[in-house]
Amino acid sequence: MTAANTDHDRERSSVSRRRFVVSAGASGLATGLAGCSELLGGGNGGGGGGTNGTQTGDAGGGEATTVTWGFDATVAQDHADEISTALHEEGGLADDVEVQFEQGQPDTGERRANYNRLLNAGEATPDMFMMDNGWVNIFIQRGQIQNLSELLSDEQLTTIDEEYFSGFTETAIDPESGDLFGVPLYPDYPTMLYRKDLVEAAGYSPEENNWATEPITWEEWSNVAADTYDNADVEYGFTTQWDIYEGTACCTFNEVMSSWGGAYFGGRDNLFGPVGERPITVNSEPVIQSLNMMRKFVHDEDFENLQGYGGGFTTSNILGWIEDGSLAPFTNGNAIFHRNWPYAINAAASEFGDDLGTMPIPYAVPENEAQFQGTGGTTSALGGWHITANPNSQNLDAVAQVIDASMQEEFQLFLLETEGWLPPRSELFNSETAANVDPMGNYMNTLQVAGENTMARPVTAVWSDESSAIAEQANAAVNQDLSSADAMAQLESTLENIEG
Repeated sequence: MTAANTDHDRERSSVSRRRFVVSAGASGLATGLAGCSELLGGGNGGGGGGTNGTQTGDAGGGEATTVTWGFDATVAQDHADEISTALHEEGGLADDVEVQFEQGQPDTGERRANYNRLLNAGEATPDMFMMDNGWVNIFIQRGQIQNLSELLSDEQLTTIDEEYFSGFTETAIDPESGDLFGVPLYPDYPTMLYRKDLVEAAGYSPEENNWATEPITWEEWSNVAADTYDNADVEYGFTTQWDIYEGTACCTFNEVMSSWGGAYFGGRDNLFGPVGERPITVNSEPVIQSLNMMRKFVHDEDFENLQGYGGGFTTSNILGWIEDGSLAPFTNGNAIFHRNWPYAINAAASEFGDDLGTMPIPYAVPENEAQFQGTGGTTSALGGWHITANPNSQNLDAVAQVIDASMQEEFQLFLLETEGWLPPRSELFNSETAANVDPMGNYMNTLQVAGENTMARPVTAVWSDESSAIAEQANAAVNQDLSSADAMAQLESTLENIEG
């Protein structure tokens, strides 16, 4: 990661700490305690917990308290016992707190709707939820989930602020109050996969040039892709996702645009609103140039500002591809570069072994030259899941203990080993445990850089309408249905109407 990226990440972290740690102190949290393990009972069966809620059972050694956790559909069904055991053995959860996992709907949209219904009805269970980072801001704005700045200790809040990926944590912070409403469980974000054997045969040296950890520009990358494509016996130089669907708006277009210094709403500070009061900046030069670049990659179209770029190595099939469709040609050995989420690394490594390389997403302008705040440099779209709490729960003290157990490094590494869920804190990517996870351990250096340079989708109550319009116009531009400028002018008008 560049020095500029590191400084920017620290700057965002310091801002978020002032916001949610200071506000938590103002909310009357207990202070002066020895640490979160003492506050929450640690692993010795002691009492305590958060400062809110009613504890059912006797945390001092009597009747056990059962905490229900709305969880991942498949994992809750297949690995509930193992994760429950790990919360106690690796996380230090007290013996008198039991965790019962409630299987969520496989369709995440249905799961979100169900949680919304339960919370609107004032239901007390589940006591806590596993929530997509893209939902959390909406639940915050509706006042539906527990303020964790009022439940967790200062030490816990400081740990989250100082050790966790700041861009991920920001998706769980109320943009108005600065309070924390979700604890990161695991992040998800893409990297650029490539065939190391093919680029080396074309005369390039990925390891010598540290592609795994030092982002390169889109211009350099496009020339490597075009040159390798000319020399390799494959059908595609680059496969990615650009269909008219949520993934284009939240992710592929978002990260390409951001890497040019562009933004939907004027920069990182406006990601989560306020709706109707933030600038709409899609019809700006860096956003238009990012679309022209994609047109260059697909159609080898000439643009004055892209004279040094390679082109014509990307199939127009990307305009109808989502994740799995774009992955198949790569794992079948028919593509050189491929942009996708970490699951794709596992799939590709089983096919190519040491011939698989990964690199951070390329960039067009460095952060210090970006037009909009918080953009520029290598950028990976942000996915992943947070832990949130039900404010109607009668077991909030025990919920706080479960959250504390989930924050322990040993438990987070357990999830990496067993589920492939990336840790939410950067330092764990350097651990011996992470390095030994097969095959992900071979790519932890790239994943760490990508995790430090993420861009969230700008989720608010109107995002579903906005994302549909964004994907449609981004697709139309790259399909040459409209010029990039005309597509963004139309999108600007649509977003103005939605925001208004």
